[in-house]
Amino acid sequence: MAPATAIDSKKRKRKSSSKNKEDTTATTVTEAIPAPKPDEESARKSGKSTKRKHHLEEEDDIEVESEDETKNGNESAADNDEEGDAELDPSAVDALNARVSLPTTGDPETFDQLQLSDKTQKAIQEMGFTTMTEVQKKAIPPLLAGRDVLGAAKTGSGKTLAFLIPVVEMLHSLRFKPRNGTGAIVISPTRELALQIFGVARELMEHHTQTFGIVMGGANRKAEQIKLEKGVNLLIATPGRLLDHLQNTPGFVFKNLRTLVLDEADRILEVGFEDELKAIVKILGNPDQRQTALFSATQTTKVEDLARISLKPGPLFISVDHYKEHSTADSLELGYVVCESDLRFRLLFTFLKKHQKKKIIVFTSSCASVEYLTSLLNYIDLPVLGLSGKMKQQKRTATFFEFANSQHGVLIATDVAARGLDIPAVDWVIQLDPPDDARSFIHRAGRTGRAGKSGRCLLVLQPSEVAFTRHLQEARVPIVEFEFPEKKLLNIQSQLEKLIASNYYLNKSAKEAFRQVESNDEL
Repeated sequence: MAPATAIDSKKRKRKSSSKNKEDTTATTVTEAIPAPKPDEESARKSGKSTKRKHHLEEEDDIEVESEDETKNGNESAADNDEEGDAELDPSAVDALNARVSLPTTGDPETFDQLQLSDKTQKAIQEMGFTTMTEVQKKAIPPLLAGRDVLGAAKTGSGKTLAFLIPVVEMLHSLRFKPRNGTGAIVISPTRELALQIFGVARELMEHHTQTFGIVMGGANRKAEQIKLEKGVNLLIATPGRLLDHLQNTPGFVFKNLRTLVLDEADRILEVGFEDELKAIVKILGNPDQRQTALFSATQTTKVEDLARISLKPGPLFISVDHYKEHSTADSLELGYVVCESDLRFRLLFTFLKKHQKKKIIVFTSSCASVEYLTSLLNYIDLPVLGLSGKMKQQKRTATFFEFANSQHGVLIATDVAARGLDIPAVDWVIQLDPPDDARSFIHRAGRTGRAGKSGRCLLVLQPSEVAFTRHLQEARVPIVEFEFPEKKLLNIQSQLEKLIASNYYLNKSAKEAFRQVESNDEL
């Protein structure tokens, strides 16, 4: 068999879900916000946003930026905060308590029907949102009223805003200042999702003075410590690094914590952070003293156990999917093709050539497959990006934002990017290797067709893997078979064989990809 299709010659094995666990021994980043530049200021006044691309530039330079070049929050609040103790303003606390005791009236459909602060409303308008999604309608009012919430919602449902808006309103109402420390913590399963949440928080807090930051594996821990000691009112974190700071950063003030959010809780537990989460919850103390929101796409026994120890008794359960006929979004078209292993690369190449003006994510089963396909496709003049769990954090961040900000392009990825990430306007998801189970298929497919927009997903199966479709049907996934005429595939096999035989790097990369499939290495 030719090297170009070597990785297809064996039946693909399922991979362990522990691959995405963060490396808590690596250095970490605490992101902070510089003062706006003149061109950014004019863009804001015109209602346009330059935040996402500028955020990528900050990531590129984060390792070398000096302390006086960064600040938490939109202004230099952390540096200019007046001296004083960490206690909250009693009058603000009383006002908030009085507010949250009021019953909610009616069922708001739009954001302007919520009794939000002018600063938050202005930010939401600038972000381009008017009508709320189902999860936002159900979650925001009780969270604003101080209730604990256990939410079941699919990815792409708009839950990031559902928990961030009440958090921002709480910090604003209590007039949090840097010296008050951290008032809200959002825990995310992966660094990429944490960065995404941070980006949304950054836009939402554009007109607020409260500080916000991020701690995660992959950048400078010392820089994080400095920012935490100055005071980060809203903290987005991955579990391992958060636990590290809770245990080892003396100046980290969290005694005023009012809200804890566990996003993608089932995913956090899947990637091996159960012990860390239990330790975090124990350190943060009695759940009766704070508000907790736990969001999970699935309600497993472990999620229920976590909810039991982290939420107050009698939380409000919210589900937006229970009565849906299908497990996937109605705007998502799902199909599969049955393809012999020696035709898979030709099928992929032909498809990508035909859809060069589209935005496409291709999922493969291993890091080595990502490296091989990325190298090969770029070598034969089909530009693609690669994203896998073995890449350094700075490279992963840069790749993610490059693809997120692009109008069209191709991202070859492992499941490190399969869940929770909100990449705008993805037209197609190609699952070149089938996932472990139906739930993973749904999570991958959820990268397109988000927030009511149309999207398409194609699953590529070998003849021996067709039985996987029965598992999808049992999970209420409406998938149909697509036909493809073999004669329309670009005939590049002989050229590929010659290329890989003569190119040492591609030859080695192809063998490594095959070897990783054969040995069932983790992503």
